[in-house]
Parts: sequence; C-alpha cells; structure tokens
Amino acid sequence: MKVHDLKPPAGSRKRAQRVGRGVGGRRGKTAGRGHKGQKARSKVRVGFEP
Repeated sequence: MKVHDLKPPAGSRKRAQRVGRGVGGRRGKTAGRGHKGQKARSKVRVGFEP
C-alpha cells in the first residue's frame, strides 16, 4: 500500500457548511447571526469593549 492509495473511510468527511448564500434554506439571509447587534456585524475588533 502506498500513500497515494490511502483515502478516508466513507462518511468520515463532511462538506463545509456554506453560510449566507441566498434567502432560502437554513443558513441564508442573516446566516445564523440574528438581527443587528455587534455580533451581527462583519468587522469587530478582537477584545473590543464599548
């Protein structure tokens, strides 16, 4: 058996969840961030406190 013959077992690798792609489906529109608020913004500095 060589390195190029190896492959992961069936069902062990899942596709990454693509979020924020259209309004349909579970992860569309607000993409799990809710509405407004600091956590809904795209850029928040690490360790920022108002």
